[in-house]
Amino acid sequence: MRRALLLENPHKDADQIFAKHDIEVVRHTGALDEDELIKELRGFEILGIRSKTEVTERVLKANPQLGAIGAFCIGTNQIALDQASAQGVAVFNAPYSNTRSVVELAIAEIIALTRRLTVRNSKLHRGIWAKSASGSHEVRGRTLGIIGYGNIGTQLSVLAEALGMNVIFYDIAERLALGNAKPMATMDALLQQADIVSLHVDGSPRNQWMFGKREFELMKPGSLFINLSRGFVTNIDALVDALESGHLAGAAVDVFPTEPKKTGDPFESPLSGMDNVILTPHVGGSTEEAQLDIGRFVANKLVDYVRTASTDMSVNLPNLTLLPSQSSRYRVALIHRNTPGVLALVNQTFAEHGANINGQILGTHGSIGYAITDISSELPVEAISVIDELEDTIKLRILRRPTQSMVKQA
Repeated sequence: MRRALLLENPHKDADQIFAKHDIEVVRHTGALDEDELIKELRGFEILGIRSKTEVTERVLKANPQLGAIGAFCIGTNQIALDQASAQGVAVFNAPYSNTRSVVELAIAEIIALTRRLTVRNSKLHRGIWAKSASGSHEVRGRTLGIIGYGNIGTQLSVLAEALGMNVIFYDIAERLALGNAKPMATMDALLQQADIVSLHVDGSPRNQWMFGKREFELMKPGSLFINLSRGFVTNIDALVDALESGHLAGAAVDVFPTEPKKTGDPFESPLSGMDNVILTPHVGGSTEEAQLDIGRFVANKLVDYVRTASTDMSVNLPNLTLLPSQSSRYRVALIHRNTPGVLALVNQTFAEHGANINGQILGTHGSIGYAITDISSELPVEAISVIDELEDTIKLRILRRPTQSMVKQA
């Protein structure tokens, strides 16, 4: 029986999906550090994580039996993807499942900060009745600047416009503007025009510390700042300075450069105690609906990979799906180095040993190639041995029909 190690409490529905396909699940509630993960991962073919667990090159090299990793979240920057590819480990994530949850939190924070609800709430809890319109505004007619116009940024754009906001955006890639949203040529231009700036960038290293003292100074006096993307994109000390000086009227931060590993651990930040700041513990996508969708989506992707060799929506391997014919008896899934002539060698080997190919697909992704081949005849053991020993073979799996997998690792 295959085994899956799940960390950081992905939704329980994932367990049911794995169990349905005879995959045993072992859970740990929190993240594991590198040494702990190396030890715990032994004997597991599948690993499921969220954002706190670091799957390093050392972890991967110490566990050559690992076949697939599921990130039950959007980001995959916590995984050494180059090493995973080099070992033939398929990585899947959930790029869309929590989009709505993040967007709704952003909208809620935009309204709360614009109406100064956090300040009013804080004073009333201290017994101070501060009934005043001073500093409170409607969001209608105000300009929202979105940095990162991907899945989350575009949906935020649509909902913000529905509230009567003007939307401008900046992205390093050319993006189709939705509704009346206007693209900006530079991030600086966006910062100078926006009443609210909301970050929705990915975890690429190029985004590290992209927002600091200079960027806050470019923002309009009295504007608001929201970061629901990645903790390492913002200089927190610079944000504190901008808030304490009064240049910014408020901020909402859901992600931090350093975060506790599990619920209940202590948390410290220079932003703590500021009544014009909303702090949330990395819960942008943490609604019950989003976690349910993520749990089901990622678990199904992992099961599909194990049962059919499908890499649809894998973040590090060529995305391939081969529909089997009724006559298919075996499926050969070969992850290999992207070297010219590999597929020709594979097909020549099958031909020389009398195997009949009735379906095949090949894809490449950078230095990695992936070929799925369906065989309708008996599968010659000699042919598999030759393919297994090819210099460019990374990982070879043989599936008896595309639903019952027998693993062979190079």
